[in-house]
Amino acid sequence: MTPTRRDVLLSLLGASGLALSGCGRRALPVGRVVGADVALGHVLREEMSVPSTVEPDEHVPVVIVGGGMAGLAAAWRLSRDGRLPFVVLELESEPGGTARFGTAPVTPFPWGAHYVPVPNADNRALVRLLTEMDVLDPEQSARAGRPVGRESALIVEPEERVFYRGRWHAGLLPHAALSPQEVFELHRFDQEIARWVAFRDAKGRRAFTLPTALCSDDAEVTALDRISMATWLNQRDFRCTPLRWYVDFSCRDDYGCGIDDTSAWAGLFYFAARIERPWEPSAPFLTWPEGNGRLVRHLHALVEAKTRCEQLVVDITPRDESVLVTLLDGPSRVRRTISADQVVMAIPRFVQQRVVRPMRENPPTGPAFDTSPWLVANVVLGQRPRERGFVPAWDNVMYDSPSLGYVAATHQQGRRFGPSVWTYYYPLTDSDPRRARQKLLSATTEEWVEVVLTDLSRAHPDIGECVERVDLMRWGHAMIRPTPGFVWSEARRRAGEPLGSRVHFAHTELSSVPLVEESLYHGVHAAEAVLASRFGSVPTWL
Repeated sequence: MTPTRRDVLLSLLGASGLALSGCGRRALPVGRVVGADVALGHVLREEMSVPSTVEPDEHVPVVIVGGGMAGLAAAWRLSRDGRLPFVVLELESEPGGTARFGTAPVTPFPWGAHYVPVPNADNRALVRLLTEMDVLDPEQSARAGRPVGRESALIVEPEERVFYRGRWHAGLLPHAALSPQEVFELHRFDQEIARWVAFRDAKGRRAFTLPTALCSDDAEVTALDRISMATWLNQRDFRCTPLRWYVDFSCRDDYGCGIDDTSAWAGLFYFAARIERPWEPSAPFLTWPEGNGRLVRHLHALVEAKTRCEQLVVDITPRDESVLVTLLDGPSRVRRTISADQVVMAIPRFVQQRVVRPMRENPPTGPAFDTSPWLVANVVLGQRPRERGFVPAWDNVMYDSPSLGYVAATHQQGRRFGPSVWTYYYPLTDSDPRRARQKLLSATTEEWVEVVLTDLSRAHPDIGECVERVDLMRWGHAMIRPTPGFVWSEARRRAGEPLGSRVHFAHTELSSVPLVEESLYHGVHAAEAVLASRFGSVPTWL
């Protein structure tokens, strides 16, 4: 039976969504659906006969499969070294992965990742990239003894607000509306985080830091991965609703799953990894109108001539002296083969297992690399809705919503009035990712637009009078889910090991946390392994 409009709203927004939609159906300003060439991507699900022996069409010393942040990072490292020719093969019409961006007459805007925290000095790859982009202030950094972002890239205040009980409040928690008991429990939670920030193991390593390769593997730390964040909260009698909402929101924000499905290690990592010393604030955020698309712009500009888009890699076959890369050219649907000395696989695990012949013939065992589906909508506004309470911020969260709210692309430009683009994020956090993906893809464009506008009407009842169009991006596999037992699993660790001496892996999921810092780390790490295989030891950026 075909789901009704009521069924869709109830499924995606709950009973409150039905109440908000009671004013009746209106003409919806539907835009376009952006994203993958689904027909091309699903070729991998078909039985494609790939011959074991074939004469290659060309030889390229290094092939990078995937033009997301990890693939671009690998290309960046190889480009700066300059000794090995390479090519980047990207499925989409443009590179960037979940850091892609779009443009509108009003402003550029993100289609996914939209900020990066100012890194600590140990995060050398990110410090190098931001320095190269002239995002860090060298004088302020020298005085502070650690990286400091330029004012032009730091988020303009106010940074965030939350819509709670009919009004906007400053920050992510409406502190003025909390009871003394709730405030005390929040303080007790902060004490726990301060303890983990201060933690050092016998080797002097922090429990949580970026990149995660520098994290402690002490038994007390890794034991956290065996329980969920909800269990960790329960064990310490953290019961108050605002705190549990805040922790759940944070897990949905970074991982696309709630506290019942998030490893306690990952949950605590979210709060502790970006704090230098106990009781200090978390590292400030850097952002741009197009979000992390600014990083993509910089990296892609360096390697644009070596990037081939709309290329579906269907087979990777390692041989004694080379690796055969078979691909389907998207526009022509013509199959081609490249012979490479080294290959960097900068694509998700579930695709690797269909593409890399040894993995396809002998699938790896161990915990699944589950991924979260997301819906991202860019809402183009001809004018701003009326406001109730605290003034507009960059990040705007609705307390009673299953979404994460929206970021305003024009906020960094100081444009608080008039036309704007709001980027709205909705993670589908079902415990069964397959069921969540089915929900994402089965709702029609019109239904998703109605969900977005109905949800926004919680805080902006007049949103319908202001919106001009709504464009959608459906991310079926947006980010890795750090479920209990996955983060410190042997299967996750082995996934980063090269296949033989010629196939290397680079993807944020190898760290179990879907962050740009990890994409850079794994991309640079794989590129340096390629360089070392040809030239011996190389100076590391890590």
